[in-house]
Amino acid sequence: MAPRQSTATAPTQSEAFRGTSKRDRILRAAIDVFAKNGYFNAKVSEIAKAAGVADGTIYLYFDGKEDVLITIFREHTRHYLQSLERDLANVRRPEERIRVAIRHHLETLGRDRALAIVAQVELRHSLKFMSLFSQQEVADYLNILRKVVEHGQKEGTFRRNLHPQLVAKAVFGILDEMVTSWMLSEKEYDLAAQGEQVADLVLTGLL
Repeated sequence: MAPRQSTATAPTQSEAFRGTSKRDRILRAAIDVFAKNGYFNAKVSEIAKAAGVADGTIYLYFDGKEDVLITIFREHTRHYLQSLERDLANVRRPEERIRVAIRHHLETLGRDRALAIVAQVELRHSLKFMSLFSQQEVADYLNILRKVVEHGQKEGTFRRNLHPQLVAKAVFGILDEMVTSWMLSEKEYDLAAQGEQVADLVLTGLL
């Protein structure tokens, strides 16, 4: 029986769920099936068919459909935060760090509409899922944004009368709405291209 936990090195964000292993194929197939049919309407057999595996194979890696959804979100968030921290590592100017964080968010979800649908819609149908993820994954993301703001305040670049956690939540809220609007729009447009305008708006309040 295959192990439930992978020991492979975590892939970069662009490679997430696009590998050739059965586990990766199942996760990628689940994203596409959840986005198309909705989590509650999706069947394990549909995921298996899309992944090109037998129905029972899914249970070698996951406890069931709920476990698949949780894994998608947690691994997506882990890959996302790792790549964001890499992008921020060599950027010192506070204003540019804000721009990098905003651009990273919009670029990441803007290149995978199905993943955006799962993250923005399917995970939010259940208070159980929302509270579960808010306690750790979302909190970790907000902490990165908060530290960016605190760094700018410490250097005297950002206004010190603003609460860093409040700013982090506000930035997340703006980006979250940008992704949702793009996802629901009937028009095709480059989500990441709006990053600079969003950054200008945020920085107007911070400087």
